[in-house]
Amino acid sequence: MTDANEIDDSAAPLIEHLAELRTRLIRSVMAFVVGIIITFSFGGYVLDFLLVPIENTMRALGNDNPVMQYTAPQEYFFTLIRISMVGGFMLAFPVIGFQLWRFVAPGLYRNERGAFLPFLIASPVLFLLGAAFAHLVVVPLAMTFFLGFADLPSYMAAMLGAEDGGQAARTSGIDIVFNGKVNESLDITLKMIIAFGLCFQLPVLLTLMGKAGLASSRGLKAMRKYAVVGILLVAALVTPPDVTTQLILFVVVYGLYEISIFLVAYVERQKDVAARKEGIIGEDESLFDIDDDDDDDDDDNDAEDPLMKEFYDEDETDATDAEDHKT
Repeated sequence: MTDANEIDDSAAPLIEHLAELRTRLIRSVMAFVVGIIITFSFGGYVLDFLLVPIENTMRALGNDNPVMQYTAPQEYFFTLIRISMVGGFMLAFPVIGFQLWRFVAPGLYRNERGAFLPFLIASPVLFLLGAAFAHLVVVPLAMTFFLGFADLPSYMAAMLGAEDGGQAARTSGIDIVFNGKVNESLDITLKMIIAFGLCFQLPVLLTLMGKAGLASSRGLKAMRKYAVVGILLVAALVTPPDVTTQLILFVVVYGLYEISIFLVAYVERQKDVAARKEGIIGEDESLFDIDDDDDDDDDDNDAEDPLMKEFYDEDETDATDAEDHKT
């Protein structure tokens, strides 16, 4: 009977947590749906805004009357749905983040709440910065690269020829014109916006890992060469196949990586200050060996670590026994 009561008592908090999670999820989904409806109501204006880079590029290349098309009856509708999904999530993110915070906060200490809340605010801000950078800088460069292969002045010549009774503007050859589809052109813009928005989350992710003790400034410095290779691979995958946009993404993301190292080092200094106040370490001591990057020094520091000292002592004992055995 006692065991049954203990099981019931242990199950009660779990049921309460699940009920709380269900409530937070329902509110988040409702906010997401409302955001979709709001964005869909202004979907045409949002689509025009997202197509501004390609419009400006077409005008710069000689097309004074840019035209986009769709080839299926449902294509334009589902294009607006896609825009509404992305826009709805962006509008609902403050509510979703708040619901996440209300669910997680009761299980955190006061200092942990103060540490987590700034990241919850910084994450959407950095995403918006990345999205704006992609829309204003990267997408126009990508459109210029792709449309640069098309002879847009011949598009105008072909159109004028058609108005003159269908007479061809050229006596030989084929006019190559750009008749862009709305959904395919929008794919490039949305992919760039999402990719850069996520890449701009790098400082938030690494700083949170530093707070949790999963990353250190020393380790991030040692991983620079691997980070360069990884960033180059990401740049090659998410950007058009031209050197300019890939180089821009690499410079931006690597700059964010260096900023992350600085932020993690700042977190480590704050932990040192707290440890000194509690008397855990001395005034000239640190919980982190930030300036030392040599592997030999890594081994020395591990040997001095109380948690690793026993391991090194066992190795020395085994070596001594082996020498005695040979003797």
